[in-house]
Amino acid sequence: MPWVQVGPSDIYYQEAGEGQPLVLLHGMSSCAEAWFQQFEAFSPFFRVVAYDSVNHGHSANSPRDQPEPDRADELEGFLQALGLARPIIAGNSMGALTALRWAVRHPDGAAALVPSGMGIGPFPDASARSRTGPLDEHTLFLPVGDSLTEGLRTRDPMLYERYLRIRSTATRLEALRHPRARSMASPSREDLDQSVATIRSPMLVVVGELDWLAPNARALAATVPGAKLHVVGGSPHNVYYETAAEYNQVVSEFLAEHTLMPPGERVDGQLAAP
Repeated sequence: MPWVQVGPSDIYYQEAGEGQPLVLLHGMSSCAEAWFQQFEAFSPFFRVVAYDSVNHGHSANSPRDQPEPDRADELEGFLQALGLARPIIAGNSMGALTALRWAVRHPDGAAALVPSGMGIGPFPDASARSRTGPLDEHTLFLPVGDSLTEGLRTRDPMLYERYLRIRSTATRLEALRHPRARSMASPSREDLDQSVATIRSPMLVVVGELDWLAPNARALAATVPGAKLHVVGGSPHNVYYETAAEYNQVVSEFLAEHTLMPPGERVDGQLAAP
């Protein structure tokens, strides 16, 4: 259970495997542990690393009276602290936004990029999905909203409940009860729509068919030169978690196409692309 100092923050992370670094970035109110299915699938081939962003998981809380650190700066500092050069970066939702903003700063700095649950353009129902105030003092397990489907709760209740437990940490509850202002500059969220076109790293955009950001993901894939799009049928916002087998398979095929993964290796029982 290692920690590393990134700027002013004590950051918790997990890693497994050796070789080419594959960095996994979680979404809002999630945590590194949510990527456990990707650790199992990819750690035989890569040095898989995931960290809890500040105010999430087991990392530190930022000061209540200050804006939280810029998450692209945080990613930059984390990569430097661990000496992770030219990584493959996969991120979901907030983590994908972080990866895209970092990639705009480093257009060919990643060996490959796999954003999921994120895109460009106006966000649908943005006001309805935003928290209107601090979390109450009684909630202990954060609801998942439409990040997962009710079908998963019926089909695999343990996997569904596990997600509630692993992300509802004291750090995250404290941050939601005492919200900090967000920092997002260079690029800003508004600048990202145009600046993603400068990214030159190979990109695979993955999105669930049921994700409210599916149109935005399509727009991202259409804007970044050479980017590929994969839509997972019947999958929600957290496509990497609920439909991990298909997510892992399509990512392994994409990485094999770019000679980042040995062809013919097995991921989740399926052959990667030859």
